[in-house]
Amino acid sequence: MADNTRDLHTLSTLADKTVIVTGGANGIGAETVRLFNSHGANTIIADLERTRAEGEAVIRSLQHPTSALFITVNILIWDQIKALFSQCIQHFGKIDIVVANAGIMESQSLFDIENVDEQGELRESTEGFRVIDVNLKGTINTLRLALHYMRHNKPVSPGSLRGSVILVTSTSGYFGTTGVGAYITSKHGLTGLLRASQQGARDLGIGVNAVAPFFTPTPTFKELAEKWKNSGLKSNTPGDVAQAIALASTQKETGKCYMVRPAFFIRPSLCSSFGIGRWAEVGRSRK
Repeated sequence: MADNTRDLHTLSTLADKTVIVTGGANGIGAETVRLFNSHGANTIIADLERTRAEGEAVIRSLQHPTSALFITVNILIWDQIKALFSQCIQHFGKIDIVVANAGIMESQSLFDIENVDEQGELRESTEGFRVIDVNLKGTINTLRLALHYMRHNKPVSPGSLRGSVILVTSTSGYFGTTGVGAYITSKHGLTGLLRASQQGARDLGIGVNAVAPFFTPTPTFKELAEKWKNSGLKSNTPGDVAQAIALASTQKETGKCYMVRPAFFIRPSLCSSFGIGRWAEVGRSRK
């Protein structure tokens, strides 16, 4: 997928598609919204109410702002995420692509055993469980509703899929050596979710694939981004990941996860033996 002409032709097929992007108000989500919209897709930014100003600013920046909506949703609240899909159908009449991008990371180590109360008892890792809830339970909610609605779509042509779901995971879902235990655990869970969903997705004629970016500076990684930059390592941009998401959403296959590293867009089956150190080494050599 490195050929730009071929990529542009592929992305042109997104015209008139309807796309939901969870966590679409900033970072990778916002760039994904911009890319889909620039190729003529109807785009829905699905995010928390506190991000409304950011989401509406993204819409104002779009090439086709009248083809975009901001819809408030907490993906952990079933009634809210049901309402998101229902509103999308009411407004655009269909849902073709869902990008399950919403996610968070903890600020305190899951394994901080010095985090004790006044009696010296270890505190529960409430922040860690919140990360797992949002990243895994929230994505499961999103995926289930996507399958529920997309099964009613008519294939565009014989053999084509009824819809496409992209799970945004991370290389931490394969390697997991960066020290944020809850985040790593949740992303490994998404790898399991990708695999577990395949029989049902195939039976429905829906593609469920994933994109696993290497380190990408976003608001979620604000502190780490500066350290990464100072180390001399190369990183993705949100735009790199957005393009990978868009291209993955056009594929006719299902059950694949594409790793995204600067200058590369490859399946993990081709590189799963790489340790994170090897990736970092290659990244540094290509500055």
